[in-house]
Amino acid sequence: MSGDTTNNYGNMVNVNGGQGNVGINYGTVGGAPDDRLRAAVEELTRLLQGLRPHLTPEQAQTVDEALPELTPDRAALRQRGLVLASVAQIAAAVGTVGQPVVDAVGQVIALLS
Repeated sequence: MSGDTTNNYGNMVNVNGGQGNVGINYGTVGGAPDDRLRAAVEELTRLLQGLRPHLTPEQAQTVDEALPELTPDRAALRQRGLVLASVAQIAAAVGTVGQPVVDAVGQVIALLS
C-alpha cells in the first residue's frame, strides 16, 4: 500500500550481518565501582589491622571475621550493617586508639546513604 506510515515507539535496531548479535548494550550493569567507597573500605581495613594489638582475643576474632565482609560493594555493605556496627562498637570500647576506626566506619556508612 502506498503511503503507509510506520510509527516505532521505543528502540529500533537494524542488524546487518555479523555473528552472536544479542541486542543493545546499555552499559555495564551496576556501573564502575565507586572509587570513594573503595578507598574508604581500604582505609577501614587498614585501620582495623592496626587496631588488633589493642584488642582482646574475642574482639580480635570478631574483627578477623569482619574483614572479609568489608568489600567495596555498596549493596553487600548495606546488607552487612551489623558487621559495621560491631566493628564500630569494638573500636569505641578500646577508647581513644579506636577513634579513627569509629570515624572510618562513619565515613563508609555516609557513603552508603
